[in-house]
Amino acid sequence: MATDWKEKIMCALECQRCRKALKAEDERILSCYDHEAICMECKKEEEKRPDYEKVSQKMIEQCSIDLEMKQSDPGAYCYCHFYPYKC
Repeated sequence: MATDWKEKIMCALECQRCRKALKAEDERILSCYDHEAICMECKKEEEKRPDYEKVSQKMIEQCSIDLEMKQSDPGAYCYCHFYPYKC
């Protein structure tokens, strides 16, 4: 887990998948595939992929390992993969 993830994604100006502009009030979410900020439409498409369940489970497992080593979840990094947030 990158220590600079918050700066990288919290106020992303565009979806890293479709390049749609994101306003501060637009919901965004982290991709389970590459941990980039994506729009909710792209997240819905991501969830349709045949390997999504396996990839998301692996991401949860790795995130849990990372957090166990650090004893915290700074800014809810793991949750931002499953719960939308705004800037």
